[in-house]
Amino acid sequence: MKVVALVLDSVGLGYLPDAPLFGDEGADTLDHTVLKTGIALPHLAELGLGWVPGVHTLPRPKEPKGAFGRMREVNPGKDTTTGHWEFVGIYLEKPFRTYPEGFPEELLRAWAERIGVGGWLLNRPYSGTEAIRDYGEAHLRTGYPIVYTSADSVFQVAAHVERVPLETLYGWCRVAREMLLGEHQVARVIARPFAGEPGAFYRLEHLRKDFALEPPRNVLDVLKEGGLEVVGVGKIPDIYAGRGFTREVKTKDNRDGLEKTLALLGEAFSGLVFANLVDFDAKYGHRRNPEGYGRALLEVDQFLPRLLSALSPEDHLFLVSDHGNDPTFFGTDHTREYGMLLWVGPGVRGDLGTRESFADLGATWARLFGLAWEGPGKSLL
Repeated sequence: MKVVALVLDSVGLGYLPDAPLFGDEGADTLDHTVLKTGIALPHLAELGLGWVPGVHTLPRPKEPKGAFGRMREVNPGKDTTTGHWEFVGIYLEKPFRTYPEGFPEELLRAWAERIGVGGWLLNRPYSGTEAIRDYGEAHLRTGYPIVYTSADSVFQVAAHVERVPLETLYGWCRVAREMLLGEHQVARVIARPFAGEPGAFYRLEHLRKDFALEPPRNVLDVLKEGGLEVVGVGKIPDIYAGRGFTREVKTKDNRDGLEKTLALLGEAFSGLVFANLVDFDAKYGHRRNPEGYGRALLEVDQFLPRLLSALSPEDHLFLVSDHGNDPTFFGTDHTREYGMLLWVGPGVRGDLGTRESFADLGATWARLFGLAWEGPGKSLL
């Protein structure tokens, strides 16, 4: 038996009750994208997505082909790591630290000294593509790393591959990961290599590398210790610092992630295939591009029949989301929203309601494989 969990990164289903605390009241990623673009998502609708409370833009078939619901996030945040950690039964007492004014100068001075460079560029929240556009030429001239952050708890370092060897960039990030603990703990340090010429710089997404905090014990450990394959597709293994996985499969974009997930369904093993489709978030949500976001939704919807037909009679497929990123909302940040929950499997039908935690997902995986999980979350079974 395989359990496939496909994260539609940032496809939120409407703002949570505590969204005003995050400045996100009124956000609704799915509905606002559909309303803005006029797209139809017939295959997602067939699974029951239109029946989920708060979803008003999709049809409601009389007999949905799957189970449907939404999940409330317990963890105090709206970033990738916060949501994904909760999926596997990790609760956080406080949110990861963010740096809306940039990182302290004394911290960057100590980091620059350790990695042997004379300085840095930028150091404030910034779009990654704009960072290399605006500071790439200065980086080529000086060799200084381009340092920036976002509304997420991230320390991002960009460097041109012809100016700074890739392994050197990764080494810089490993040093930052060692330093960004305790008082200055961030969820992820991200290496952002780029290439090209002034005026035409471009990011090398397939060479991006995330250095995440190591998570505590969680459902992934239980599955791996139970003798199952645990395959992370896309950026998933990076989010958990590789913990709990038996295999990692890199991807270039959403389409590549879908194709590689489909290929894994054809392999002979029992276990979890845990995949993330990041383009919704990285390419369209943060850039407030509803048309691109809509095209990405259409791509998944049109691919869905191939995934469903590849499931064996005992396999299970979950379609979920980790937060929102309403491309019609103000700003460029994630939005605090309900997570999607669609489930296809043998005998699975009906309304799953509003789950009180993302952790119900991981608890369900353990239960499906007959393994004991004593942590947070209530199984859907």
